[in-house]
Amino acid sequence: MTLIYKPKHKYIILDVIILILSVYVMLRWFPLTTHYPFVKYSGAALFYGLTWILISYMAGRYYNIKSRGYFDTLFQILYVTLLVYGLSWLLAILIYPDKYSLNVLFVYTLGFYVLENIFYSLIYAWFYAIEYEEQEPLDKIRDNAKVKVLPDLDDKSFSDINTSISLYSGERLKNYLTKNINLRKGNNKILFSTNFFDLKSIPDYQFDTFVHLERLNDVRGINTLFSIINEKLPDNGIFICCFESKSACKKKIYDAYPPIIAHCSYLLCYVFKRVIPKILLLRRLYFDITKGKNRVLSKTEVLGRLYYCGFEVKKEVKVDGLCYIFTQRVKQPESVKMRTYGPFIKLNRMGKNGKLFEVYKMRTMYPYSEYLQKYIFEKNDLKEGGKFKRDIRINTLGKLMRKYWIDELPMIYNLLRREMKIVGVRPLSSHYYSLYTRELQEKRIKFKPGLLPPFYADMPKTLEEIEASELKYLNECETIGVHKTDFKYFLLILKNIILKKARSA
Repeated sequence: MTLIYKPKHKYIILDVIILILSVYVMLRWFPLTTHYPFVKYSGAALFYGLTWILISYMAGRYYNIKSRGYFDTLFQILYVTLLVYGLSWLLAILIYPDKYSLNVLFVYTLGFYVLENIFYSLIYAWFYAIEYEEQEPLDKIRDNAKVKVLPDLDDKSFSDINTSISLYSGERLKNYLTKNINLRKGNNKILFSTNFFDLKSIPDYQFDTFVHLERLNDVRGINTLFSIINEKLPDNGIFICCFESKSACKKKIYDAYPPIIAHCSYLLCYVFKRVIPKILLLRRLYFDITKGKNRVLSKTEVLGRLYYCGFEVKKEVKVDGLCYIFTQRVKQPESVKMRTYGPFIKLNRMGKNGKLFEVYKMRTMYPYSEYLQKYIFEKNDLKEGGKFKRDIRINTLGKLMRKYWIDELPMIYNLLRREMKIVGVRPLSSHYYSLYTRELQEKRIKFKPGLLPPFYADMPKTLEEIEASELKYLNECETIGVHKTDFKYFLLILKNIILKKARSA
């Protein structure tokens, strides 16, 4: 590290915040003899802070800390703390022997040192949590992505495959696979475990069917598995995988224990095996300890991951407590980004002039739900109010939040950014937008979407009625003006919400 370098300003700002916080806590709550501690110690605190930042800079603390190890950073903090404390102590002894308390200096330095360690430990916990990222799918050109036909298995190989499937997954599954795929075909690949190195070494387009018999609940790097198989399959290739669903896990626990014990056991199981793996600062540690085994997965998440990774679900079947998904490769996987599972989400929605923008909402759905909109529509169609029937993507808490619009509160941020207005048509996803008539699509993108849609003024029940309601609103915006129309609809919406108890579907 050279003495002169361009510092990372965020680390300087962090140190300044910790310095100010330490000064405030020290002078506010530490017992002092002076009646005006902030006046007396403000100059000393300023000197301490400037000295800290200068020595930290000279020690290379404000370079990119990702390039250093955790313990190297903690040692640097200790080294700088001792130097600054020593200089401050000498100054207090030699120049201001009777003005400043050495006890105050010691306690302040100790408190500041502890806070520095806490904050930088959290930073490294963040780095550690996001370091293990699932594989970025290769964006390569698939020339002649057709299967290279292999000869059928001989009798011994065919018998060995049948025996292995029976021993690993049971006779019922073996019989089911026998009826639905040709196990004798040489272009089938049966996987009993997950080894990414072995998978990557398989030549492209050698197999047109992959059957993965290890539960996805035990796979660390599900998207990586799906992406590699997507890469190896020819166009329209078949992929079969299995998992134990959240409901099956719950049923197994409630069948094994009395009700009270079952309640407690399932709660602990759900928190440890479902919630903790989704918490950013804990999930890497969880996977390191458990190796990703026996996680709780929702059906929504598994199906969403499959669509995210370029597969289309063709069939679902339950055999011996496991759910088997038959899929077909239809496209390249999405670009893998760091995914978070916090309470807030950003969703791409259609805005004014047809531009996509990010709508901020509170999470009400299971992870990867955004990739299942077309699947849910095809399976369940729409119910009253234009929502999907039996939408498995919405979790229990999410239903309550949607009923009282709690999930839409973060959209106030979109309002402040002038991407939305108070009254206006709903901001729609590209798929939902495609369900509308061409005339309505063209009118919609002339205006900003709104927080309060005309839906609450007219209370339509079918998609056709929703379209008519929005068309009526947009026509009025064009004829009498946006502001007059919005004010009129705002009063109607307020009336329905207060008097008729209109609620979100």
